[in-house]
Amino acid sequence: MSKNKQTAGHKGAYSSQRKKEGEGRSCIRYRCGLTNTIQDVLNQRPGWVEVKDDGEWDFNWCDVGWLRENFDHSYMEEHVRISHFRNHYELTRKNLMVKNLKRYRKTLEREAGRLEAARCDFFPCTFVLPSEYHIFVEEFKRSPGSTWIMKPVARSQGKGIFLFRKLKDIIDWRKDGSRSEEQKDEAQVESYVAQRYIENPYLIAGRKFDLRVYVLVTSYIPLKAWLYRDGFARFSNTRFSLSSIDDQYVHLTNVAVQKTAPDYDPEKGCKWQMQQLRQYLTAKHGFETVQTLFKEIDNIFIRSLISVQKTIINDKHCFELYGYDILLDQDLKPWLIEVNASPSLTASSQEDYELKYRLLEDTLHIVDMEGRLTGKEKRVGGFDLMWNDGPVYTDVGLEALGSSCLVENTLLDLEKCSIASLAHQWILCSEWVPSE
Repeated sequence: MSKNKQTAGHKGAYSSQRKKEGEGRSCIRYRCGLTNTIQDVLNQRPGWVEVKDDGEWDFNWCDVGWLRENFDHSYMEEHVRISHFRNHYELTRKNLMVKNLKRYRKTLEREAGRLEAARCDFFPCTFVLPSEYHIFVEEFKRSPGSTWIMKPVARSQGKGIFLFRKLKDIIDWRKDGSRSEEQKDEAQVESYVAQRYIENPYLIAGRKFDLRVYVLVTSYIPLKAWLYRDGFARFSNTRFSLSSIDDQYVHLTNVAVQKTAPDYDPEKGCKWQMQQLRQYLTAKHGFETVQTLFKEIDNIFIRSLISVQKTIINDKHCFELYGYDILLDQDLKPWLIEVNASPSLTASSQEDYELKYRLLEDTLHIVDMEGRLTGKEKRVGGFDLMWNDGPVYTDVGLEALGSSCLVENTLLDLEKCSIASLAHQWILCSEWVPSE
């Protein structure tokens, strides 16, 4: 790999031709711009050697800052892989995500009808401020007293987020036509999205939570996406209430925000593994209801990726591990809150570290720098192939019933739920709640 497009760059011991012939590599040169769990995984991977400074590399787990500054000026050999698509922000910036989803929904309504377009109704009513301020005000006035949430379009981990019920609270985001262009430049307002707040979240032990689910995309054309089974639920540190919209610890579930709470303790149940959540919901609502819920969550992943499929610059060198944040309301309807291009890989507990270590290790298995996969795999470690230029199905044998059937290859954490354990879920204690 060479940093200059005008420089041919040496192919080293392993040329693209050898890769095409299916021969694996005995030594993978990697760079890593992070110092958390991914660094541990890369350090302990057999045959992988870290490259410092400007040394040539085969694999680069970079941050988005490095991508922005270097990608367009880099020459990459056939076998090289990098951890982001060039314009990943089309899905991961809040304003662009909504823009692409709205456009996709309109296309579906025009080409397939309203019923099909309704399958995209999984994101809250959203406006970009200040550009859509006047349109937002019209919608705001239709529902007086409702709660809205403001989010900066390009920040993460709960930074800059606040709730409001009065227009005077967002006066700084109003377009002011009386200011001169020079004045506007001097006091440029950061772009935010104003989003209708989900006032009826599903609560467990009185606490709000969201789901963090990981989706790995290795290609956009054709679209090839993998779903990781072991996601988790993140609980707020305080019981939910709308009486105080200024308390972040009530309304935000992000762990980075939780850590600033005076009574935060990562060992006291602020996270549930996906298996725990699924068992709890099944005990409360039944297997069929929960199965439908997770199919609707799968729908969110697929529709959101398709909405940017023609917009993302597809590059065979790139892959992307997305962190999806999903919120459930009290009717068990899933809502897409945001998609993260750089989901946190820093662990909050030993259990969290083990989950993220497995996730990253399996991600590297799928990226397959060593050339070990056949390309026909539907399951690699904890990942299930959910879309490969179309939905992916798997044959499930039901020995107890003497039959088999085809099901989507995407159900979160279903592998851990045997027929016996599924039956047991129906009689689990309905009072099971996160530790306090």
